[in-house]
Amino acid sequence: MKKKQELCLLPVLVAACLVSIMGGSPLPSPILIGPDKAYLNSKVVFQCRSPGSPPPNTYELLKDGNHLVATSNDLQDDQSAMFFLKISVTSEGSYHCRVTAGGNMGLSGTVRLQVVIPVSGTMVTSDPDPPILYEGLRLTLTCDVTKGSHLSYTWFYNRQEVTSSPTSPLTPLLLWPVGNTLVVERVTTKHAGNYSCIAGTRMQTNSRFSSSREITVRIKVYLSVPQISFTISKEGSSYHGNVTCRSSRGTPPVTFYLFLDDKEVGSDVATESLVAWFPVAMVPGRDMGAVRCAVESDAQRLTSRPLTLVVVPVGGSPKVDVEYLYRVDSKMAAARLQCLLSLGTFPFFSWSLNGSLLLHPSEGDSSHPSHALADGGRTLFLTEITLEDSGYYRCRARDSYDVTSAWVESQPVLVQVTEVATTTIEVMAIVFCCFLMLTLAGGVACVMRMLNRQRVKDDSVNISASSQIHFLCLTSLPGQGSSKWTLPVLTVMLRIRPLRSQYNRRDEIKPNFRPTSSSQKNPSM
Repeated sequence: MKKKQELCLLPVLVAACLVSIMGGSPLPSPILIGPDKAYLNSKVVFQCRSPGSPPPNTYELLKDGNHLVATSNDLQDDQSAMFFLKISVTSEGSYHCRVTAGGNMGLSGTVRLQVVIPVSGTMVTSDPDPPILYEGLRLTLTCDVTKGSHLSYTWFYNRQEVTSSPTSPLTPLLLWPVGNTLVVERVTTKHAGNYSCIAGTRMQTNSRFSSSREITVRIKVYLSVPQISFTISKEGSSYHGNVTCRSSRGTPPVTFYLFLDDKEVGSDVATESLVAWFPVAMVPGRDMGAVRCAVESDAQRLTSRPLTLVVVPVGGSPKVDVEYLYRVDSKMAAARLQCLLSLGTFPFFSWSLNGSLLLHPSEGDSSHPSHALADGGRTLFLTEITLEDSGYYRCRARDSYDVTSAWVESQPVLVQVTEVATTTIEVMAIVFCCFLMLTLAGGVACVMRMLNRQRVKDDSVNISASSQIHFLCLTSLPGQGSSKWTLPVLTVMLRIRPLRSQYNRRDEIKPNFRPTSSSQKNPSM
């Protein structure tokens, strides 16, 4: 029976020996060294090392599983193999190597290779295109390339790098790059300028970059309502009018239109400014109609208020209004003289002191350094008042557009230094507070006196539950000389509601109090 069992185990032993001879034991895992990124059409090297494996060895480079790429035999004791590959579009994938030695086999780890297409043809595109837009609109810039992969992007504004750092000088502009785009939700005039980008691939040994050209972003400003005005001039015996239309905000070019009595009479294209001039007929003293102007851009059309073309000649009687200006210590510091004119659209003013003319700014400098003119000569400031500046001042006026027109002159007004200090607000407040305190003190004294009188009244007087006492206190404050001021101080209405218990307590302290019979008894007896 035992011999039969040994005969049965013999085939199993033979099969195990054959398997051991044919398959062998596994080798130590080899090591595959290679790049993780490589440019298209470049050459790369994979190195497969199998330390501890005796020659001869067979090295195989496999891709994406069991796809054989290259084979190398190591007949010496080098224990490594080199594989040289030229990168194509199909070279991207996972690589590993397989080593076979003496019937034993080992597999390495995986190296993932990415094929990088070199960047070229970098440019900046915009939305809207061209990059000309009005303030408040959205701007999107995109960094595009003709070809390239695995790219990173860097943006520049006026040749300064745009970063998300809070310390960047461009942070107030709210420029936030996302990928290959740069978005501004609401542009302002500060966003106008030159933008560019750099696209590139960063690699450990060979990074490549491509720069774009600068693109200029223009931000337009919306127009403001135009303002209209006019002037008049005289040449010989003829008069000429000139209407000015002006906008304080906006981006040229714009077109101005002039309307006379709602009829268009002229237009002008302003390419570098926001102002236009239109000649009109003008006769002093005559109503030439109502004019208005309009300004138009590619996004707006605004119209000014109407203006009546009437020139009133200078006339009437001017008047000088004097206002003294004081310092904190109530000392006179300066004076302001205004020439008030009842008639005249375009007056020309002139001032005189004690009959001597003071020069107008258009005629030269004044001989008095303390004199200053404002409001076209209508106002004269005396920055300091000295004895030389004191005297009689006059103003006169004529038509500014006609040097031959007649002057109208005001009456002289005396301006001089005064030593009388004015009463300041602080002094008035102190006087009022003192008067109020005296009034309150007098009122309180009167009330106390009235209460004392009430206490000494005969107790037999029946006081009603609610009585009214009208009391008028007068106090006299002495003034200068023999004059006296009598002022009503206080009128008090008191409602006295006496209580019976108060009068009972008052009776207890009367000197004629008589004890009862029980109180006269001697307790000792």
